[in-house]
Parts: sequence; C-alpha cells; structure tokens
Amino acid sequence: MVNPKQNAAQNSAQNYFKKAEQTDELLKKELRKERAASATKTANLRELRLAKEAADKEAAEKEAAQKLLAGGPGARKKEPRAKPAPMLRLTY
Repeated sequence: MVNPKQNAAQNSAQNYFKKAEQTDELLKKELRKERAASATKTANLRELRLAKEAADKEAAEKEAAQKLLAGGPGARKKEPRAKPAPMLRLTY
C-alpha cells in the first residue's frame, strides 16, 4: 500500500515542478517578445540611419557640383609666390 504522506509529498513535488515549468515557459515567451521588439527597433533605426546617410551624401554631391559650376575653389589657379632672396653669409 502507498503511504499517504509519501503520496502527498510526491503530488506536492509534481505540482511544484509543473508550476516551475509553466513560469519558465512564460519567461521564455516574454524574452522572445522582447528580443523580437528589440530586433524590429534596431532594424528600423538602421533603416533610418542608412536613409539619412544616403540623403547627406546626395546633398554633399549636389553642393560639390554647384561649387564647381559656380567657380569654386578649384576653378581658379593661384599665382605662384615670389621666392624670398637667398640669405647671404658674410664672413669676416
């Protein structure tokens, strides 16, 4: 015959482990949700950053093209500077 105390202890242990498994499953689901949300957020931020970089690059290219057309810094040549006279060494 089965001892009622042993049976109660066994049932209590089984209930405890079932409850522990359920909480583990809930935690795993929450972690999956958080990771998915984080991955989505990261993907959105990356997409925005890449779009901004592309827009900045395009704006810089337009600005460079306008400077070249308007006679920017590369349009005129600098006049060569006159070289200073060489130093004379006087000996006594």
